[in-house]
Amino acid sequence: MASTYTGERRSHLEALAARLPGQGLASRMIGADDPVLWVWHPRTGRQTLVFAAPSHRGWLFLWSPGGQGKADELERTARMLRETLELAQPG
Repeated sequence: MASTYTGERRSHLEALAARLPGQGLASRMIGADDPVLWVWHPRTGRQTLVFAAPSHRGWLFLWSPGGQGKADELERTARMLRETLELAQPG
């Protein structure tokens, strides 16, 4: 059974996904009951999964390695994801 946050989580992830092409990134939503966003940089081939999680200050996006962005700062979060995937070391 899906959590009560599934719809809201999906909405935040979709909003972020809409901003990623402007940063040169591609993405795909995966997972039904607990959706996450698979994001990759077409030039570098680097990729990560982005999770959306509620917090006491609103929704946050979390990704590896150690990335975090606010759902109410979509442009900044998309830029930070691009920077992560451009700078991340392979392997």
